[in-house]
Amino acid sequence: MSRAADPSLTARLMGMRAWRRTLRAAAERALFSSAFYRFSLLGATPANLVERAPQRAGDARRGRAILEHDWSVAGAKLGVPDPFAPEPPMIEAPPESLPILHGFGWLADLRAEGSAEASARARELITAWIARFGEWTPIPWRADVLGRRLVSWLGEFLFFEVGAEPAFHARFLKSLGRQARHLERLAKKGGAWLGPPGYGRLLTLAALMQTSACLPGGKERTARALALLLRECERQVLPDGGHYQRSPAVQLELFETLIGVRRTLVARKLAIPTALQATLDRMAPMLRFFRHGDGGLALFNHTSEGDAGAIDAALAAGGADGKPPLGAPHAGFQRLSAGQSLVIVDTGQPPAPETDGLAHAGTLSFELSLGAERVVVNCGARPRAAGAWLVAQRATAAHSTLVLNDANSSEILPDGRLGRRPRHVLCRREDADGATLVDASHDGYAAPFGALHRRRLYLSPDGADLRGEDRLSRIRPGEVMPVAVRFHLHPGVQTSLLHDGTAALLRLPSGAGLRLDAAGGTLALEESVYFGADAPRRSEQIVIATTLAGDETVVKWSLKRVSA
Repeated sequence: MSRAADPSLTARLMGMRAWRRTLRAAAERALFSSAFYRFSLLGATPANLVERAPQRAGDARRGRAILEHDWSVAGAKLGVPDPFAPEPPMIEAPPESLPILHGFGWLADLRAEGSAEASARARELITAWIARFGEWTPIPWRADVLGRRLVSWLGEFLFFEVGAEPAFHARFLKSLGRQARHLERLAKKGGAWLGPPGYGRLLTLAALMQTSACLPGGKERTARALALLLRECERQVLPDGGHYQRSPAVQLELFETLIGVRRTLVARKLAIPTALQATLDRMAPMLRFFRHGDGGLALFNHTSEGDAGAIDAALAAGGADGKPPLGAPHAGFQRLSAGQSLVIVDTGQPPAPETDGLAHAGTLSFELSLGAERVVVNCGARPRAAGAWLVAQRATAAHSTLVLNDANSSEILPDGRLGRRPRHVLCRREDADGATLVDASHDGYAAPFGALHRRRLYLSPDGADLRGEDRLSRIRPGEVMPVAVRFHLHPGVQTSLLHDGTAALLRLPSGAGLRLDAAGGTLALEESVYFGADAPRRSEQIVIATTLAGDETVVKWSLKRVSA
């Protein structure tokens, strides 16, 4: 929370949100745990599946670990050998891991391991889950978790069904039918019954459509679910192809999900709606927009690099050849590219309230790569981070941008949402003779400190010269406050300060070099941490330190290529 946050306003906002969550949870529990509702889910058990959902890639090493009862979900050790036992000990893992556990995505890891033992283990775990969680319980039957589980069960059916006894087959299909009926009812209710606004609703509706298509007699149900999915796509996918939660990781997941929907339609010999293909055609160029030269994703808004090969495969499967746009005015990003240099800048407003759970306070932050090497980065996101780590990785100081008074440009509330945030983020772009100038500003510091941040970035036609200007202007009198312009560096970058403290030399693994010069502040080298890869890595950051003492403070800097 920023120093200038209003504790009473924050407390009231948090209290209102907590009250709404408590009220809805009580209503859901009263309805769904009743004997009448359990009875209403009874219906004909599907005789078999008529199709299976698309599979996701699995990791054989993780599959082997599951066989050895070494459970690790999203990087968190569960601390139990069998998480679905009738009376298991308390799971020693963050609560954020439970949706992943009950989503059954790890079935793909058992399938990748490939042995008959893995298939038998999958059946054991599914049987145990049905025995313990086969009736409604809050997290396992939450719409998004339920949707992920159904798609995982349908995608891996041929793997774990081989060698199954008839009793397992009947038990599995009965549970599948009950869960599908519950999901269909949630979709009919719509709104908050499908979870909070955001991409989770799209994933849930996609799961409902695929489940309906895989079960016998589901043609009409499939059509209804597909119509709901396309309507939600129209709400969430912006005209420039970006998703309204502004996360490259979400962009990739949704793109892969919609490809899976299309594959299911093709397998069932159903028509592919024009709106579905048009959405894929819009999203593909934006997915390319977010890629650095190494093929991974830029680290904005709860994103790590991802798997370049998986992104290649998704784009190939999408069949959309559109080039990345220069700018994405609706999603709020700019891309500057010349020579070997690529700069991606966050120039947009944070997502709207209720959809901001993944948002970082990184307005006007940028990343720079040279060819396949990342140079200036944001810290990125550790998957399923919680507590202090989650707050730290979302802070303005974890991004390559200006920080005023050690505060966040968007207030990060204890419940994970944003409070105070920039109300106006303006951006102007000029391209001339191969050079690009981006001129952007935000008012995230206006309410607490009476200051506006303006950042100008210029990239030369050959890409060898990136120049920046960060300007803080007061809109009302205020006290002297510290200012820091931060440049987080990829762990592969070696850095040294020159003796006068006005410049730094950066050396990349390839031997390429850059020199950072600054005017208007003093350079310092500080520790940082990089969450962009599989595990956190120590790194460094260059900080230009100064103060806002008068009406205006200006820091000018440049990053220029130097000979090896």
